[in-house]
Amino acid sequence: MLDFRYHAISLAAVFLALVIGILAGVGISGRGFVDDVERDRFNRRVADLEGRLDGAEERADDLERRQVAAQTFVESAYPVLADRRLEDANVAVLVVGSVDTTLEWVRRALERSGGDLVRMRTVDVPVLSEELDRALGANAAFGGYLGEGELDNLGRDLGRELAEGGETPLWDVLTRELVGQREGDFDVPADALVVIREAEPQQGETARFLAGLYGGLASTGEPVVGVEPTRVQQSAIPAFQRSGLSTVDGVDTALGGLALILLLGGANPGDYGIRDTAEDGILPPIEPLPALVAGG
Repeated sequence: MLDFRYHAISLAAVFLALVIGILAGVGISGRGFVDDVERDRFNRRVADLEGRLDGAEERADDLERRQVAAQTFVESAYPVLADRRLEDANVAVLVVGSVDTTLEWVRRALERSGGDLVRMRTVDVPVLSEELDRALGANAAFGGYLGEGELDNLGRDLGRELAEGGETPLWDVLTRELVGQREGDFDVPADALVVIREAEPQQGETARFLAGLYGGLASTGEPVVGVEPTRVQQSAIPAFQRSGLSTVDGVDTALGGLALILLLGGANPGDYGIRDTAEDGILPPIEPLPALVAGG
């Protein structure tokens, strides 16, 4: 899969070719309006641009070869690098919006690496503070969460409950108002968490609630990774980054799946993938797994 840098080089090559064509056309179509000195200047400029065009095309070809080689290597090495890397790790998943194919790619990564998806919750958006207040207002213990101004605090504590498991009074009282689909229970704490946003970007009170929710997950100290597939209408990566989550784009590829596995397993937090938002590279550093001790 080619990244945006390859496409940028390709577009630059096309642009240079267009400029060369324009300059060449000006140089030969003057019918006396372009003198010999000007024509020589045009010719030198065309020659210079042609050299740049050749260089841009060579760089694009080289980058394509390198990226295809890297993709081929990762695809062939993926099963070995992923094997047992998340063995017995409990992973929770939060989906903003309805479940789509991204969750299936996360499942595949967990299956490859031995991780267990212990629970999944979807959050319906937009959230309506009036409906949440009605549910919370029935119990005086939740009075501190009432009102639009407390949505970020409410989201934060819901995030912590999702991560920590055990008693989850907020999820219990707000399931009808918030949860569309669910899987698994809250019996065990999560060792790592994945966040998927399938819904469109949100505004206003819903955006504040989601920022609190993401921040609550991040505050637990466990690895939290926001992911999305290669092709999206509007990326959620910037929203995840603002809340302190690690991110992976292209989770539907071998590179993205491996990056997710490594991050969930405790690799250096950061932003990984092939887009410009992947500020830390394609993959986190790959640490060797502890050697298995042979049984006696």
